[in-house]
Amino acid sequence: MRRILSALGARFSPRARLAHALRLIEDGEVVAGVALLGSVAEAGVPEAQFRVGRAYLDGTGVPPSLVEGARWMRRAAEAGWVEARMVLGTLYLFGLPREGAADEGVRLVAETPGDRVPDPVSAARWALLAAEAGSPDAQALYGYILADGPADMRDVEAAEGWFSRAAAAGCPQGYLGLGLVWMRAARDEAGHARAAEALRVAAGAGLGSALFTLGALTERGQGVARDIASATALYGRAAEAGVRAAQARFGLALLEGRGCTRDAARAESWLRRAALAGDREAASLLGDLYACGGDLPPNYIEAALWYRRAASAGHGAAWRALGMLALTGAGQPRDVTEAARCFRQAAALGDGRAGADLGNLLLDQDVSEEDRRDLGQYFAHAAEAGDPVAAFNFSICLTHGLGMARDEQAAAAWMLRAADGVVNAQYWYGRMLLEGRGCAPDLSAGRGWIARAAEAGMADAQVALAQLMLTGRGGPRDHPTAAALYRTAAEQGQVDAMFSLGALLGGGHDVPVDRAQAQHWFRMAAERGNALGQLMLGRYLLRGLAGMSDPAEARLWLERAAAQGVPDAAAELARLGAGPVAGAGAG
Repeated sequence: MRRILSALGARFSPRARLAHALRLIEDGEVVAGVALLGSVAEAGVPEAQFRVGRAYLDGTGVPPSLVEGARWMRRAAEAGWVEARMVLGTLYLFGLPREGAADEGVRLVAETPGDRVPDPVSAARWALLAAEAGSPDAQALYGYILADGPADMRDVEAAEGWFSRAAAAGCPQGYLGLGLVWMRAARDEAGHARAAEALRVAAGAGLGSALFTLGALTERGQGVARDIASATALYGRAAEAGVRAAQARFGLALLEGRGCTRDAARAESWLRRAALAGDREAASLLGDLYACGGDLPPNYIEAALWYRRAASAGHGAAWRALGMLALTGAGQPRDVTEAARCFRQAAALGDGRAGADLGNLLLDQDVSEEDRRDLGQYFAHAAEAGDPVAAFNFSICLTHGLGMARDEQAAAAWMLRAADGVVNAQYWYGRMLLEGRGCAPDLSAGRGWIARAAEAGMADAQVALAQLMLTGRGGPRDHPTAAALYRTAAEQGQVDAMFSLGALLGGGHDVPVDRAQAQHWFRMAAERGNALGQLMLGRYLLRGLAGMSDPAEARLWLERAAAQGVPDAAAELARLGAGPVAGAGAG
């Protein structure tokens, strides 16, 4: 009966009808309550207009509709409802669908994200009206626009003032804004500590952005004690709050066991969520996870799917990974042309390794002459545009006549242009000068270029420079430095350097003799298939030159060297009474 009387009274009083609608919603009759709110809103009651707009935005009692929600919020905002002004400012900031010129007003026509047009000017106008009316949330929103909006609207000092007002009223978004402003301005540990304290308050209220940013500060140890486990926990909470970057960071932490128990399955789940939300780094990591296998079985088809998603978002390394899958035929038919296309995309996005991959394709036996011509044209255009790696590869094309006419003079000119930025080019240009290929011979300059490549850590250049120093070609003889260069290259796994270092230490050079070390390096070279290393190791073991003989092992190494066609090894075996081994060179 009371409900009937209330309904009868509601026919005559908008305020009573509003109260009745709210009671219906509170009692669980949401559809009926929102319908009654609509009739009150049509009568011009701002609170009802705001509540109807909120219902459409949230999909409460009506189908969700950004268009209808914004339309009712605008009516309530124009009528002076403060909260509606704040919400409308937020809607304008992130974009509303509209068409027509600005002076025609906003006409909402669609609800797809692609049709939404951000309007920071209108957002600022409505946020300021609500902020001046005392809304802490609006004060934080207006501060955000002033701090991070378009460049011509920014005023960091004013933004800090509005954030401070919001924070003083207990608004977590105000603390978040202050933390971000102070973090950007921080020049010392005290500044970072001030920012971290504000972010801690916002994080305590569960704000995802605050949790993520505080996690980053904790991981770096800025403003707070460095604590990887705490940082990972903060990333996890931010990930749960829907922060895409935190989902990617938390997934990576789970994958690597950084600050938490390693869990590849959970890592995959969080990386997938981040990737589907548009995080290209997470998509690339998923590709790596499926391509490499390990905790999860390899799945090259799945890997290609995620690499392609990352690549389409401009991730250079993902393009290179797609190229490697196409080149090796992993999970798909081998396609050298597609590999080259992917490597070109990767190189254009700044992946330095892709240029080398393209260069390696030139020598691939399965590359057609048409593909080589395409690669050559690509290198030519990129070299003309100033890409040093492309200049190096273009020089290789010209040197060997790959996909174009052979031209050693042009090759030398392009190699010189590449040499200022590419270590391999320094080495090869040095060799061109030493050999007089495409340019006048210049031993001193050639040795200088090879020295630059050696100093940059290139093992082949270190070996070449050591050989020049042994003979005194292009400069003074320097056996001790040559020995040091051989050792550096040998420690990088350069097999020729292992043999040469053994030969240098074995005697006859201007360095102290150390036959134990010589035998060590001969063994290192021999075990890696170096025929001369096998010969010398056999001799050392046969004669006990390093202090201990072992004829049986010596015979084994001499047989291996002889099998590779080393005449001296066959001769050593003959002296042992074994005669030439099957397959050995006669000498």
